[in-house]
Amino acid sequence: MPTELTHESTSRELATDRGVLRYHEAGEGPPLLMLHGSGPGVTGWRNFRGNLARFAERFRCLVLEFPGFGVSDPTDEHPMAAAGGAVVRFLDGLGLDRVDVIGNSMGGIVGTQVAVEHPDRVRRLVTIGGIGRNVFSPGPGEGIRLLMEFTDDPTRERLIRWLHSMVYDRRIVTEEMIEERWEQATDPDTLAGARRMYGSKAMAARAKAMAASDEPPYWAMLHKLTAKTLITWGRDDRVSPVDMVLVPMRTIPDVQVNIFPNCGHWVMIEQKSAWESAVLAFLTQGDES
Repeated sequence: MPTELTHESTSRELATDRGVLRYHEAGEGPPLLMLHGSGPGVTGWRNFRGNLARFAERFRCLVLEFPGFGVSDPTDEHPMAAAGGAVVRFLDGLGLDRVDVIGNSMGGIVGTQVAVEHPDRVRRLVTIGGIGRNVFSPGPGEGIRLLMEFTDDPTRERLIRWLHSMVYDRRIVTEEMIEERWEQATDPDTLAGARRMYGSKAMAARAKAMAASDEPPYWAMLHKLTAKTLITWGRDDRVSPVDMVLVPMRTIPDVQVNIFPNCGHWVMIEQKSAWESAVLAFLTQGDES
């Protein structure tokens, strides 16, 4: 393993029948799939680059870039709809029968859906905020509303407001973060994908379709999840308020919950050391070593 895990040294590509999936790989050991969230300028690398070194000491870390976010080949599908299929193609392409999964926000939903639909392929599941449904707080949350505003009319000021909603400590939002997010979020293809997810018209259409659908929402199927699960959440999350944890906490059969204080939506960044320790303890629980 390289002394320093850089973007370039960890970058990989996997050709599939639906385009190239790009990812980052580091470490050796049992496979650990890391799935990023959504939002302006997001990538798997930006979500998890700070955590890779510690996890790579014990695991073969695979950070998948979902189609529709400007890194893997684009998709004509709604990026959320395309994500689960991309995960299965990725595992098949690498010849991986069973993995542990860490999913941040949208990545947690995708990982949960894959674990429900393909129970033999996910051993243990870790989510970071985002799964479940609002019980006491109004929805959508503040961060989602700010995301919709940015997606409808992208300005640097709206991007900064959204980034501030993601964290408890605004000092985390540096000029470097703003610039790298702005550059990718305003790429035409990436913005088009974002509008299919979070544009106000798309959100309204999705709400209408869900109300008319006979299909149960994913959070109503959590009782079918067989993977051991650890839910992690920031107590001060303004994107997916912490009361959302109540439904998955009650309905997932084998679940632990860890709520971190003074922490927003990016638990793996804002409470990095404590989060890594909790997740590693969960993933290695019962290992002979």
